[in-house]
Amino acid sequence: MGTNQTIIPVLRILDVDKAKEFYIGWLGFSIDWEHRFGENFPLYCQVSRDGIILHLTEHYGDCIPGSRIRIQLNDVRQLHHELREKDYRYYKPGVENTEWGTIEMSVTDPFGNHIVFTQPANAE
Repeated sequence: MGTNQTIIPVLRILDVDKAKEFYIGWLGFSIDWEHRFGENFPLYCQVSRDGIILHLTEHYGDCIPGSRIRIQLNDVRQLHHELREKDYRYYKPGVENTEWGTIEMSVTDPFGNHIVFTQPANAE
């Protein structure tokens, strides 16, 4: 393996409009590309923000809803502040100082996928 490897989580979505409202409208990701095999086919797309890349899929066989991923950031509190300012109707996350020495904010998308934004507590 080379030294510049990237892991890209694939998360199952069940409704494109709800996914865009959550990932684009609230979390602030941008759509990099979208793919469908034809008209009226499931969506597979890539979204990104600040170097974080996620793949979102409607395809039944790709994965199941309910995944859990952790994304390490430099400033969880800054993201928390940004998200609270948007006043998203369906989620009002908090920030936690954990016993294991991290600062974390957890969110769950409309499909049951859990995303934990984390940073080492000593990085504050």
